[in-house]
Amino acid sequence: MKFIDTHTHLFLKQFSGDIDSVINNAIASGVSKMFLPNISSSTTKAMMELCRKYPENCFPMMGLHPCDVKKESLEKELLHVEGMLEKNKFIAVGEIGLDLYWDKTTLDIQKEAFENQIKLAKKHQLPIVIHVRESFNEAIEIVEKLNDENLSGVFHCFTGDVRDAKRITDLGNFYLGIGGVLTFKNAGVDKTIKEIDLKHLILETDSPYLTPTPFRGKRNESKYILNIAQKLAEVKGVSLEEIAEITNKNAINLFKIL
Repeated sequence: MKFIDTHTHLFLKQFSGDIDSVINNAIASGVSKMFLPNISSSTTKAMMELCRKYPENCFPMMGLHPCDVKKESLEKELLHVEGMLEKNKFIAVGEIGLDLYWDKTTLDIQKEAFENQIKLAKKHQLPIVIHVRESFNEAIEIVEKLNDENLSGVFHCFTGDVRDAKRITDLGNFYLGIGGVLTFKNAGVDKTIKEIDLKHLILETDSPYLTPTPFRGKRNESKYILNIAQKLAEVKGVSLEEIAEITNKNAINLFKIL
């Protein structure tokens, strides 16, 4: 039984001391593929090197994270994203989106960066991986405005309600990224996901963040995708094998990775 971790930041400094063990432990646990969303130009080199070292297991995305959108560097960062997309093979444009948790004053330039990168994704016929934190309505309005047959993607770390989920699935070829928050006792995500068809879901860890129960407080790793999958199987009342089969099929359909 194999799994795909569709969102993991294995190139970050939290893994610098034992990254080979982390990847090998994930593979040994059945996590055969790990998809790596970029953050900014400062992380591109480490991400690309890791993907070159593990070409069968690690696959890169290219994008500028909303928390790294700064007025003074925005033009340079967007040119970096565009240049990398022209020269290299990526599975998605990400991680992009809006974040109003840390800084609400940058919303206008976050929107500018988000729309710019959605257009790049459409140009290169790549899906988008969307970060939303306290910004779901603002983000999905932009996606709804730019949505057409050339756009697909995932709302990473979905924590919304059934109405939010329906807005996403109504877009067409868009998915909900389900991670460790599903296992959190009082998060309520399990109640929402119980109402959502598995055909709309993909699995992710967002490691090193959002570690699932019972490992909260520790560094998250791709191997913990199994704990998320087990919780999803429990919520949906199906076997772990069915979770693996359907979520893998969804991930392959979105990211075009065989």
